[in-house]
Amino acid sequence: VLVDGKRVSGGIFDFALFMFHNAKEQLARGAGPYFYLPKMESHLEARLWNDIFVATQEALGLPRGTIKATVLIETILAAFEMDEILYELREHSAGLNAGRWDYIFSCIKKFKLDKDFCLADRPKVTMTSPFMRAYALLLLKTCHKRGAPAIGGMSALIPIKNDPAKNETAMAGVRNDKARDATDGYDGGWVAHPGLVELAMTEFKKVLGDKPNQIDKQRPDVEVTAAQLLDFKPETPITEEGLRYNINVGIHYLGAWLAGNGCVPIHNLMEDAATAEISRSQVWQWIRSPKGVLEDGRKVTAEMVRAMIPEELAKAKQAAPNGDNPSYARAAVIFEEMSTSEQFAEFLTLPLYEEI
Repeated sequence: VLVDGKRVSGGIFDFALFMFHNAKEQLARGAGPYFYLPKMESHLEARLWNDIFVATQEALGLPRGTIKATVLIETILAAFEMDEILYELREHSAGLNAGRWDYIFSCIKKFKLDKDFCLADRPKVTMTSPFMRAYALLLLKTCHKRGAPAIGGMSALIPIKNDPAKNETAMAGVRNDKARDATDGYDGGWVAHPGLVELAMTEFKKVLGDKPNQIDKQRPDVEVTAAQLLDFKPETPITEEGLRYNINVGIHYLGAWLAGNGCVPIHNLMEDAATAEISRSQVWQWIRSPKGVLEDGRKVTAEMVRAMIPEELAKAKQAAPNGDNPSYARAAVIFEEMSTSEQFAEFLTLPLYEEI
């Protein structure tokens, strides 16, 4: 859809269609037009969305404040403007959400050329890593200070049907994740699979009981500094296994996306664009960072990555239920271009949209 010869913003276009067709029906059913606002980097974007909300409500004859929106704090820049974002959306705010996977990707993207920046293998970067812990606690404190709900992020772990031991390990991981969020003071959280809702609810109910939230938990003990938000650790280990994992996930996800699936179980984790972004951005950054060295002493290079891509493509095709789809071979080509080119593509999906 073009406006004045330019592609219209997909988010605004979808919002307008949804509101026109569904808002009044949702209100009649006792619900309402409720949204998530992703990828925001500035309070000025929040102000724009607030203006859009106000104009839409006026055009449809809806009371001001009918629309509610939760902002995903999933960029490093937004972490520094949480108060301002809540303020701009104050009439329409449904709090903030800790969008952990995109947040890690944003950190890599923004500091990709900083020679002092380099994160360890993706599985080693968790919610208890220093910069992630600081971000999670600051979001919680900021929301509750302003009387807004704080929503925890998504554990990517999913049920594993054919391996009881691995499944119990995965369930323990989700259980610990939700118990930490609830104990910290979060009011809710995300899961990657509907089969995990009851498990997550159990952990939150242990803390909240019958209360709908715990906004009264103000956390005056939490004092987060800019330095803590930028304390990017761990830096090691970086392993061949971790490099291959990133390449494999990148190819597998891209292949599935091109074949029509944007949310894909890979290696017993639910991968979406955000988790795949971490994989491809880490490979790009490890190639260029002086700290991008495997624990055996080898420097990660474009040549090393190119040599591994055919091997990981074969593994991805074997593991994928539709691995014979030509989209996987095309995905390998795209992944190589995105991870080894001099220019860093802003988002993984931008070149993919051109493919379809």
